[in-house]
Amino acid sequence: MAQSEKELTYRAFMNREYSFKHSPFEKEFEFYDCVKSGNIERVEQLMTPLDSRGIGILSEDPLRNLKYHFTITVALITRFCVEGGMEMEPAYTLSDLYILKADKCSTAEEIHALHKEAVLDFTSQMNKVARGSIYSKPIIMTMDYIYDHLHSKISEEEIAEYVSLSPSYLSRLFRSEVGVTVSTYIAVKRVETAQNMLKYSDYAPVDIGNYLAFNSHSHFISTFKKYTGMTPNEFRKKYYRSTWSMDRTKKSK
Repeated sequence: MAQSEKELTYRAFMNREYSFKHSPFEKEFEFYDCVKSGNIERVEQLMTPLDSRGIGILSEDPLRNLKYHFTITVALITRFCVEGGMEMEPAYTLSDLYILKADKCSTAEEIHALHKEAVLDFTSQMNKVARGSIYSKPIIMTMDYIYDHLHSKISEEEIAEYVSLSPSYLSRLFRSEVGVTVSTYIAVKRVETAQNMLKYSDYAPVDIGNYLAFNSHSHFISTFKKYTGMTPNEFRKKYYRSTWSMDRTKKSK
């Protein structure tokens, strides 16, 4: 018998011997579905602590085990929320921020508090989505296409072909449902992504502008300043998480 099979057999025996059971699928699915629908009251009823007996053991270190399960929970919630209509960029940005916070937690109590905060934050965001505009399928597909291609040149013609609409009809539909033009939406999403990269990465502004397919560095600066009121360098100086860089250096040693 392979080592991995022996390990699985041993764990199954221990789970039976000590009555460890994973959370019932139906209840777990209802929890994620309620987050997705923005049902805050029901989520608060269904939410269970990360150290409940059904979570399984992913690490023998209790704190690390909690962090692993926190990451899994946030990842699943993020996918449910995107499926429920939350835009991909805000959803994954929120996910990254909470996982970074969890990485810095030093006690189980901090993880538990962060878990509750993250669950209720995502649920509140989805509650706003549920009460706000419901986009049509072509518009959701357009938003997803833009998110997946922020690092390359994007034309309305290629998006229209992707969603099987004429460019003129897509342009009218997008402006009607979203309230801005396709080109403005692309620019805003590129600036939002640039903000995150300036905050959480060590890439130089010129490299970020190139990565996000701005026509030139001056174009990147002018567009960034138009939507944030600051140049990329000014934004970096104000919001760059130097402690994040230091933490990564320590972990690499």
